[in-house]
Amino acid sequence: MIIKYLGFILGLIWSYSFIKTQSIFSKKTALLFKIFISKISWITFLLACYFGIKNFSLKATLIGIAISVLIVHLSFYFLSSYLKLKIGEDRLNKIKTGFEYCLILFIVYYVFF
Repeated sequence: MIIKYLGFILGLIWSYSFIKTQSIFSKKTALLFKIFISKISWITFLLACYFGIKNFSLKATLIGIAISVLIVHLSFYFLSSYLKLKIGEDRLNKIKTGFEYCLILFIVYYVFF
């Protein structure tokens, strides 16, 4: 039962981290990210919530959802603070812009080829 509950929490963390990732990108990239990746992540998140309700009590499910959301938000906060401190905000913005263009190219390649 504990392994099943840990799998439930890991599934929630996995899907919610992709949902949270869309807030990092610019408007254009976030739109593409929302269309191709975030929709699947929302479906996965909702199905994981349904799995939790079917297999555990409502209280355990809500606690698992709260723990997962808290872990993702804290990890994004600490990771962004660490990267800003280690790399610098200007260089981090350049890396982010390069990653956004690579993501756009990857999505365009995936759609057309």
